[in-house]
Amino acid sequence: MTTVLRTTLEEFLQLTYIEESPAWEYINGKALQKPMGGGKHSLLQKSLVAGIDGVNSEYEAFPELRCTVGNRSVVPDVVILARNQLPLDENGDIVSTGINFAPPWVIEILSPDQSQTKVTGNILHCIKHGTKLGWLVDPNERSILVYQPNSLPDLLSGADILPVLEGVSITLTVDDVFAWLKRR
Repeated sequence: MTTVLRTTLEEFLQLTYIEESPAWEYINGKALQKPMGGGKHSLLQKSLVAGIDGVNSEYEAFPELRCTVGNRSVVPDVVILARNQLPLDENGDIVSTGINFAPPWVIEILSPDQSQTKVTGNILHCIKHGTKLGWLVDPNERSILVYQPNSLPDLLSGADILPVLEGVSITLTVDDVFAWLKRR
C-alpha cells in the first residue's frame, strides 16, 4: 500500500526520508512513494544509463535524480543532463539534493504496479517546464512512448529508431532497448 501525505513542497523537501528507496515524489500537494521497479526495470535502467554514458557526448545520464520544478518534485528513472548543467557545491562535487530545473531528457520505465497516467503526467510536467525529450518505456508492451514539446506523442516499437538529444551519438531501436532484458 502506498502512503500518501498531504504537505507543501517546502515541507516535503525537508523530510529526511524522501531519498530512501524507493524514493518519494511530490505531486499535486501530496507526497507519494514510488513503487519498487523489479528486475526488468532495474536492468533497463542500468543499461540505459550505461548506453548513454558510453558514447562520447556533452551529456551524462543519472539514475533516480530528484528534479524539483514548477511545484512538483519527481524522481525519474533516468535523467540526462548536459555536463555544464551539473549543480556543484563549494568543493566542486555534484550537490546531493538533485536539480531545481527541468532536465533536457527524462526516461521513465513503467513498473508493474505503477500508474501509466501518473508517470505520463510527470513526463508532461517536465516537458511543460523545459524538458526537450521524454521516453516512457513499457516493458510489458515492448514499446516506448516518446514525448517532445509541441508535438503529439509517438508510440514506437520493434525496429523504430528512438529520437535522442542532439549531441548524443547513439542510435537505438526499441528492439535494441528490450534486447537488454535477454540473458547474456
